[in-house]
Amino acid sequence: MLESLYNKWCKIDDKIRFLFIGGVNFAISYVIYVIAIYLLGNEYYQLCLVLQWVLSSFTSYFNQKFFVFCTKGNYVKEYLKCCSTWVISYFINALLLEIFVKFIFKNALVSQFFAAFIASIATYVLFKYFAFKTKS
Repeated sequence: MLESLYNKWCKIDDKIRFLFIGGVNFAISYVIYVIAIYLLGNEYYQLCLVLQWVLSSFTSYFNQKFFVFCTKGNYVKEYLKCCSTWVISYFINALLLEIFVKFIFKNALVSQFFAAFIASIATYVLFKYFAFKTKS
C-alpha cells in the first residue's frame, strides 16, 4: 500500500512536488537560521547561514532524492552532486543575504527569508538538471 501511494506521489509533476517538499525544507532551514540568530546574534548572520546550510543539508538531500525527484540508487554520486549544487546555491544565498541586509531590508531574518526563497529557485534547476538528472 505504501509503495502504491509512493508511486502515485512520484507521478505528480516534479515542480509541484518541489514546491511542497521545498516548502518543508525551507521551513526547517529557516527555523535553524532563526535559532542561530537568536543564539549568536544578528551581527553573525553569515555564520548563521553557514550553520543553517550545514545542518539542513542531510534532510534536504533525502527529501529531494525520495520525494521530489524519486530517484533510486546512486546515493553517493547524487549526494556529491548535491554538495556541488549546495555550494553554488549557498553563494547565491550568501550574496543576496548580504545585499538585502546592507541595502534593502536591514534585517537579517527578513533578508534571509527572501534570499533563501530566491536561492531555492536556482537550487531546483541545479537539482533537476544536474544532481538528480536521470537518463531518459
